Amino acid sequence: MGKPEIGVYLPQMGFTYEQMLDRTRRCEELGIDSLWLYDHLYGPGVPDYPSLEAWTLATALLSNTERIRVGHMVLCNQFRHPAVLAKMATTLDQICPGRLQLGLGSGSIEDEHNRVGLPWGSFRERSERLGETLEILTQAFADERIDFSGKHFTVTDFPVKPGAVHRPPIVVGGVGEKYTLPLVARYADVWNVPTYALGELHHKVSVLRAICEDVGRDPSSIVLSVEAVMALAPDDATLPDVRRLAEKRFGAPAFGLREGGLIGTPSAVVDRLHELQELGFGQIVLFTHDRGSDQTLDLLASEVIARL
Repeated sequence: MGKPEIGVYLPQMGFTYEQMLDRTRRCEELGIDSLWLYDHLYGPGVPDYPSLEAWTLATALLSNTERIRVGHMVLCNQFRHPAVLAKMATTLDQICPGRLQLGLGSGSIEDEHNRVGLPWGSFRERSERLGETLEILTQAFADERIDFSGKHFTVTDFPVKPGAVHRPPIVVGGVGEKYTLPLVARYADVWNVPTYALGELHHKVSVLRAICEDVGRDPSSIVLSVEAVMALAPDDATLPDVRRLAEKRFGAPAFGLREGGLIGTPSAVVDRLHELQELGFGQIVLFTHDRGSDQTLDLLASEVIARL
């Protein structure tokens, strides 16, 4: 197995556009493969805190860089009609061919839906909508046309031209065994395991492989992706301070800081990344404990990625 793709997850809450562009360009200069944004109408739990809109920001970042791939971890399927999303994705791929990573999920924050009057519904209903969107996108990318009648969406003989130059990989995030993993097995190019499931990696991988066998999908055709918090310290002397900052910012159980096992000096982090690679993960997307400082990005590139 070759070197895994290493991405940096940088939720844009509290950053100016100039700061986001600076960090994205720095990642590109350092050879980091991808940069990932979140898709929320405002910072979860802090609605008055500045937060740039996800798709507009991704378009600007891609348009002002040359090589780095940009995606969302993950787009909320509830925010955009799937036919409009198909047009958005194919248009952005025309602008920056092959560099958009199309991450999708069923939605995670009920409050932002309630504030703007968007339907929320049960997890089953949201999963049904996500499944219909994935079918619509699959048609759009394959045929440059959508003809679909479902429970939630109907799109009739709708052209999607120009199509994508390079079909954007569809990244589906989540680990729900009843609804989400069957959608992964049917539609996803990449499956992303969120931080809250880091303690169940072996189990969830085995469940996905079993579902793939049931539906006749080769599980090796799906790139396994994982997101995790990395607290990277230059040396043992600085590790306690790095650990404290990581625990302050990412100590909530949902971030899986302990389960991720990525707290340490470069050698320890490299060892853990090799473990994830051996488990089959070809893409690793990292929160950094200090939100993408130059020092940490430099250290990640020179002492971690260079040794993978």
